[in-house]
Amino acid sequence: MPDTPAAPAARPTPTESGALSAEDGKLVVLARGARARVGAVEGAAVRDQDGRTYAAASVALPSLTLTALQVAVASAVAAGASRLEAAVVVTEASTLDGAGHAAVRDLAVDAPVHVAAPDGTVLGTVTQ
Repeated sequence: MPDTPAAPAARPTPTESGALSAEDGKLVVLARGARARVGAVEGAAVRDQDGRTYAAASVALPSLTLTALQVAVASAVAAGASRLEAAVVVTEASTLDGAGHAAVRDLAVDAPVHVAAPDGTVLGTVTQ
């Protein structure tokens, strides 16, 4: 099977301090917890159309590599979600990875994807 090119990373637009809703703030907490629980590079959380949340950490195995956002989106889809309202990625990177961004966009063209530092500080939001 040929390798598919990776989607380009998206740069988040800076977010005003305290600009997240309480529900999006909860996603930051869940993503931080998922990352810390296994010592992963990234943690992510998404909220579906019914308000259910799914949190995940990045996966790095010899035969499988997934971003935390890809795993969170896959968990939501496996549970029956058909649309996402919002997503959060906790990472040390300054950009949102292209693969995770694409996974969110498969279910929602307008859902905000907040990018946060490991300490929970929101660095910015990708809305496109």
